[in-house]
Amino acid sequence: MIATRRTTFRLYPNQAQAVKLFEWRKLHCWLYNQALSDRQIAYKRDKKSVSYFDQQRAVKVIRQVLPEFKQLGSHALQATIKRVDFATKRFFHGLGKYPRYKSLRHYSGWTYPCTAGWKAHTTGVNGYLDISNLGHIQMRGKARAWSNPTTLTIVYRNGKWYASITVACDVQRETGNGLIGLDFGCNVAVMGAVHLGDGEYEQLVIDNPRYLKQVQTKIKQANRYKRRKRAPNYKKKIKASKRWRKAQSKVNKLVRKVANQRQNFIHKVAAHIVSGNSMVATEKLNVKNMNRAGKGKNRKYKKGLNKSILDVSFGMLRSAIEYKVNEAGGIFVEVPTQKVKPSQQCPKCHHIKPKTLSERVHNCEKCSYTCDRDFASAQVCAEYVRTGLGTSLEKRGEGASTSTYCGGFKQAASVKRQKLRPNL
Repeated sequence: MIATRRTTFRLYPNQAQAVKLFEWRKLHCWLYNQALSDRQIAYKRDKKSVSYFDQQRAVKVIRQVLPEFKQLGSHALQATIKRVDFATKRFFHGLGKYPRYKSLRHYSGWTYPCTAGWKAHTTGVNGYLDISNLGHIQMRGKARAWSNPTTLTIVYRNGKWYASITVACDVQRETGNGLIGLDFGCNVAVMGAVHLGDGEYEQLVIDNPRYLKQVQTKIKQANRYKRRKRAPNYKKKIKASKRWRKAQSKVNKLVRKVANQRQNFIHKVAAHIVSGNSMVATEKLNVKNMNRAGKGKNRKYKKGLNKSILDVSFGMLRSAIEYKVNEAGGIFVEVPTQKVKPSQQCPKCHHIKPKTLSERVHNCEKCSYTCDRDFASAQVCAEYVRTGLGTSLEKRGEGASTSTYCGGFKQAASVKRQKLRPNL
């Protein structure tokens, strides 16, 4: 199975290379803001929209007028222009907010959309990166699968440089023949129901590590210490003090550590589930609605619940399981929650009884079946797939399209060829 996979390497530039990387990042940020400004001015003044091809042709002029842009490479500059075009089209299709100007501290890096201008000398484990007009940069990291690199993104985050490389490779992942139903929660991160045969299920419990709660006290102390320092005010042109920047760096380090721990946990759990089950079923969750702010008296309680939901990361965990199942050639099914009601339905007799969130034990009035509420929900999801209720495994994934209609470089090239084609 040929798929595109992304691997991130840590870069270790020397002092001269780091200075150049900062300069290039600043130039790409300026180009992004300038491209966005040109679109706004053209529409306000002439009521005309500026296309990607118009701004693409302007890159050649910019490189002639401003010599510092010659070192960056035309393809990397075109990718920055394409980023503006992509953000604008997302807005007009109702998929995001209108793009805003980027300050340098919020502009993380730039992209090389093809193999021109750079080369990765590695077999997937460590190595070095060769970038035109910059030289060799040592990098450290390990890829699960490696082949011919296709794109490169240079990222500056938390005071460190990273190289995010995409690779078109043959992904192979081993899996079993099992069936499992999953239910995500806050007390228990994942409650699984592993099918044993004849309608019998075994319970799989994966506890919530609560990484954020472990360092919450340290984060509060670091933020309290930071508030005593002189914070920046960009409108009044007040710079942050050195002690404020040092305190902010400490907060960022703690938060980043939690994010890395959570990501590591998610991939380990997803790999463990897929390693023994080729068919995975879970209820369809709308995480965005689940994280809405509470109102009135429940506002404080809802705020704590939202923090717990985000700490488990239902959406990231679901996505990791789905793509790993697809890599292994398995089946991933989302059970329609409003139709099936897994948390209210009995897995044995299918009797539906509404429950509040405080009721953590499933006790059926009709068949007297008693078990953990989350385990019952996981069993309902697995039974929905096993018995084929309302789903067609032949057409799985057809309705899960996430197309943004914004177009990438391939679509842009196709449109360009059509424009250049003579009218016969």
